[in-house]
Amino acid sequence: ETKRQELISNFAMKKLREERDRRLTEVDWWTLRASDGIAMSQAQKDYRKALRDLPSTATPDIDDALKLINVTWPTKPE
Repeated sequence: ETKRQELISNFAMKKLREERDRRLTEVDWWTLRASDGIAMSQAQKDYRKALRDLPSTATPDIDDALKLINVTWPTKPE
């Protein structure tokens, strides 16, 4: 049972990182604009930081359908 829980926990964290990375990639253009002199807003910076911090702040789990649960995703700013 301990090994099963460890495997589930590792799988959940892997899924969290995959989704987090997808969300970061979705807004990478914000940082590209910043390199062109268009600064990111504080909300955009906060969103990216919250995504980067998720692996250390979240306790993800997996439901019976192998879907990621127990994660509160930060709200993407407009």
